[in-house]
Parts: sequence; C-alpha cells; structure tokens
Amino acid sequence: MRLLAKLGLAATACLLWASAAAADTTVKWLHLEVNPAQVKIWEEVARAYEASHPGVKVEMQFLENEAYKAKLPTILQSKDRPNIIYSWAGGVLKTQIEAGVLEDITDQVKGYSDSLTPAALAAFTDNGRVYGLPISLSQVGFLCNKELMAKAKVDPAAIKSWDDLLSAVKTLKAAGVTPIVVGGADKWPLHFYWTHLAVRIGGKPAFEAALRGENGGFAGETFQKSGELFKQLVDLQPFQNGFLGFKNPQAVGYFGDGKAAMTLAISSVYNLQRALAADKVGLSEDKICWFDFPTVVGGKGSPTDTLGGITGWLVTKGSPKEAVDFLKYFISKDVQTRLAAGNFIIPVVQGADAGLNNSFMKLIAANLAKSNYHQNFYDQSLGPSVGRVVNDVTAEIAGGSMSPQDAAKAIEAARKQGN
Repeated sequence: MRLLAKLGLAATACLLWASAAAADTTVKWLHLEVNPAQVKIWEEVARAYEASHPGVKVEMQFLENEAYKAKLPTILQSKDRPNIIYSWAGGVLKTQIEAGVLEDITDQVKGYSDSLTPAALAAFTDNGRVYGLPISLSQVGFLCNKELMAKAKVDPAAIKSWDDLLSAVKTLKAAGVTPIVVGGADKWPLHFYWTHLAVRIGGKPAFEAALRGENGGFAGETFQKSGELFKQLVDLQPFQNGFLGFKNPQAVGYFGDGKAAMTLAISSVYNLQRALAADKVGLSEDKICWFDFPTVVGGKGSPTDTLGGITGWLVTKGSPKEAVDFLKYFISKDVQTRLAAGNFIIPVVQGADAGLNNSFMKLIAANLAKSNYHQNFYDQSLGPSVGRVVNDVTAEIAGGSMSPQDAAKAIEAARKQGN
C-alpha cells in the first residue's frame, strides 16, 4: 500500500509538473501603441487567446515610440528579448534579417498568408521568405480643422498644388490662426514634407534611380528641389511656436485641442488626436477634414501616388511557436474587422474592410487601393543609418541650420557609406 501511495504521489507530482511546464509558455509582446481604446481591444484578444490555449500566457509590454527605436538594437541582443516586436518594414527590417535576430516564419504561415493583401505581405518578405506579418496600411496627408479653416476662409478642397498650400498658410497666418502643428523634436514628422515632395517631383523612378546611385543619387535634382520647396514653406514660419521642442504625441494633442489648422500626419492620427487631446475628446468627425499632399507643377509623380506605412509584427529568434500562432489569431478577419470598425486601422486581411464604417477611413482605403506607388517612410525604407540622416537634415532645414543642397548631399553621402 505504501508503494502504491508513493507511486500515486509520484504520478500526481508528474502531472503537476507537466501542467506547470505547459503554463510556462509566455509570449512576450512589445508594442508602442498609445491609444488606450485600441490597446483595450488588443488586451481582450490576448485574453481570449489565452482562454482557448490553456498554458499559454501573452504578456504585453510597452515602450514609447522614440525609446523603442533607440533601444531596439540592444533589446534584440538580450536573452530576455520579447518574442513579438513592432515593425515599419523597409530597410530596418532588412538589417534585422541580416543580423539574424528574427525567425523565418514562412512554413508556419503557409495557407494563412493567402488571406493577407499581397502587397502588405510582400513588405515583410525577403528573398521569398516571410519574417513578419502586416497589420495595417496608412497614408500621410493633411488633417485639418474645419472651424479654423473656415475662420480664415480657406477651403481645404481647393488646396491642390504646393502653391495652393503656401497661399493657405499665408491666409491662415493673416487671420491669426496657427497654420500647422508638427512634432519637430522627433524629426521624423518633418521628414514627411521632404519625402512627399520627392514623391510628387520625381515619382517612383527617381527614388529607384537614387537607390542605384544614378543621376546624383539622393543629391540629385529631385531631392535638392524637395528641400528647396520645403524651405519655401519653412520661410513662411507656418509651425507653432517652439515646434522643434514638441514631441509628436504633444503635437497630435495640440491638433486635437483645436490649436492649429492643419497637421501633416499619418492617417491613424485621425483617431489618435482624440486620445491625446487634453479633454480626451479632441475633434469630432464633423470638425475634421483631410486633403491629399499637394501636387508640384511639372512633377513626374502621379497625384494618386501615396506616402505611408505598412506596419506589422516580427517574431524574434528562438521564440516559441505560440508566438506565430498568436499572431495568426490576432491578425485574423474577425479581429481586423473589429479594429476597422473602431476606425483604428486600414486592414490587411482580405474581407476585413467590410468593418470600415466611417467616411474618412473609407476615403483612405480608397486612396490606397488606387495608388500604383505607395512609398514607405524614407527613415524606415532606407535603413537605420541613412534614415537617421534623412530625419536629421530635414529637421535642420526646418530649423534654418542647413541648406537644401547640403541636406541632399548629406543623405547621398550616407547612402554611399552604407553600400
């Protein structure tokens, strides 16, 4: 009897050990989302996944956007690195693939990947191998405050060309309205101007030629002219006082507070401005407007060309298989439809766009659908070293400490050094 009792205790211990071992599978998910309404949905999805996958815990971790960019290379070398990390794809992703810090998840997403928009999945694919999964598309354009535009008698629908934008800025200033708010301290919001001007002036051929070092590379005519036109805007002093000291969340909140007429921003700011406004209400749908980035006279880019992001999630090297399994659960038609219905994303899962129930989000989705050239953010597309220079020099043009010509030369020098 004693022997049977001991065997029984041993069997119980084994079962408890097995249960504990199963419960030890933790998927660490590092994100940088600051909109609590969106994070709440993410948390609900994570808890639902845990409930249907006993023994798996999804642990959400947060880092602020700029801290994430600065610390990520070090984080990826840590033994305690997260399993799922945020990504803007592009050259930064390519650098991470080459460094061997990511899992090749091609085999794990076979079949499932057919449900994703091909162009979005392609952004996370390198040499035919999949290293991440997309979650959303975005477009950069001008969000505007209807009341402040009306106060200055500026019609946003009439802003079609770069000269129209300059004229609108002058009119707004004359009416005592701050024309544009920007988070200059983070630099990348300023690079939207220089980059989008390059898209309008030279189109896709100019960017691809510059990558090959042709026509002067990024020191060529297209990119010098981008800087010159950006300086035209800067010389009008269009931004809020102290703009180089504003972080992007602060600038988004400033727009949501109704203190500036326009902001050149990622389309997701339409929703984010509410969360970051002082009253947590921000501008309602009937008070907010949008216009696409203006065209440039003589520009070779198409008016339908877009600048924006294809964002997603990567799985780090050595992560448990549950990390990929959770991502497939998270980036599903049901969850994407729910996020689309909340105006949080332009979905990448086919059929999830049925959740879009807002005229603004439908407009952005339509713009992206008709775009034959969607340029990823330069600071991501060109990789960390060159991208950092792009951000630095555009901030210097904005601050008046660098000429457009020297800025273009600095970017080209960084490109050559990186080759």
